[in-house]
Amino acid sequence: MSNTKMNELRSDIDELKVLLNQATRKRVKDLLSLEIRKLETEWINLKENIKETPLDVVTPAPSVPAQKKRCQIKLNGYGWDQSDKYVKVFVTLKDVQTIPKERVTCNLTEKSMELYVEDLDSKDYKLVINNLLCPINVAESHWKQKTDMVVIFLAKSEPTKWSHMTEIEKKFEDKRSNRLKPESVETDNKDPQASIMSLMKNMYETGDDEMKRMITKAFYEGQQKNKSNTVDL
Repeated sequence: MSNTKMNELRSDIDELKVLLNQATRKRVKDLLSLEIRKLETEWINLKENIKETPLDVVTPAPSVPAQKKRCQIKLNGYGWDQSDKYVKVFVTLKDVQTIPKERVTCNLTEKSMELYVEDLDSKDYKLVINNLLCPINVAESHWKQKTDMVVIFLAKSEPTKWSHMTEIEKKFEDKRSNRLKPESVETDNKDPQASIMSLMKNMYETGDDEMKRMITKAFYEGQQKNKSNTVDL
């Protein structure tokens, strides 16, 4: 059952990555990247629950003759988790445990990380994460090669819980949440009827089809009632 779910998640992740490479609008890319990271995290957690793999087992790769210039692949998808001390970044790369440790490096600053994997199946890989949500302790941070995976342990400067991986993701999520909130209705020195109409307009614009039908019906009945009162006068 778990293997089937892992295969389905892997297929979803691969398909989302194809869509990400085809996307041209920044907002669409951001949404796809967020979804890929969520699925990567779920896939990694499921894999670790099935089988715990050794942390430091590395099989040196056999020496190979000099080759032509390798292509570099920019990675976009990753999963992440956290504890009180670390933010753990999970990057899936098939057979990464077979290359020497010196080919897997990480350049860290207080607010960014860059992962480099050299000459894995004649390709180089690069993952860059800028504008981390909170500063990290570079001296206490480290990384490990595991089976089909590199795990980067970013040491927290303070034991605070991260709501997002980067500042950009948090701003994007906050902006989206604010758009879904009803606009505040000011009642001081303002016509109450105008305030009600403003609120109903906001509810109509953000509501589902049923909400829109109810508001349209209420507005229509109100108009008919006003016409009836006018005739009676």
